Amino acid sequence: MTLARRNTDWFPSIPSLIDRIFEGDLMDWNTFNFAGSNSTLPAVNVAENENEYKIEVAAPGLKKSDFNVNYDNGRLVISSEKRDEKSEKDGDKVTRREFCYQSFQRSFSVPENVIDIDKLSAKYEDGILHIALPKREEVKPKPAREIAIK
Repeated sequence: MTLARRNTDWFPSIPSLIDRIFEGDLMDWNTFNFAGSNSTLPAVNVAENENEYKIEVAAPGLKKSDFNVNYDNGRLVISSEKRDEKSEKDGDKVTRREFCYQSFQRSFSVPENVIDIDKLSAKYEDGILHIALPKREEVKPKPAREIAIK
């Protein structure tokens, strides 16, 4: 009778490693999706329109008070820390104890000459942290202007 099966076949993993090497850089962090891994680093969307940059951080299960968003010297830092401890006691004897600790930190370089620092805003809604970084008026695209010929 076999209770557990041992995997003694090492060769199937080698072709997938070789494919990964030739597909791209093993450390290409710009295209790696942490949401599909077991990492606690949340997925982030960054978008730009003519008026602002928008950053969305997918962090379900957190509360607004779990986040810290700071901007200092051209660097936007988003971080979170959450602790959860539960225990069940039977008299003086602890029968079960579970705890969870999650934290992350993401940072972005944002040039001060592009955004209006005084108008930065953030809101947490439906598991997503939304951060708006409005552009300064002088960097927004100007409409086309017709020049009179003399």
